[in-house]
Amino acid sequence: MNAHIAPVDQRESPLRSLLKALSWRIVATTTTALIAYFITGDVTLALSIGGIEFVLKFFIYYAHERVWQLVPRGSIRQLFRKRKTE
Repeated sequence: MNAHIAPVDQRESPLRSLLKALSWRIVATTTTALIAYFITGDVTLALSIGGIEFVLKFFIYYAHERVWQLVPRGSIRQLFRKRKTE
């Protein structure tokens, strides 16, 4: 199978990437805020850490998702197959 970039109708839309980033950030930030609270015992500090983490990692995750949309589907698998045969 040749590596190819998926047709536009098979790629994830930017909106889907945003929604995935948002849902994951809610789960991950809640975890981070809880850890920060258990370590510091300070609700305000824990929420501050969680808030900063939410914003930064939301944009980082979204960018990561969009970059992966540029990687031709099957190219990673093909790369590993080539290494096995060499």
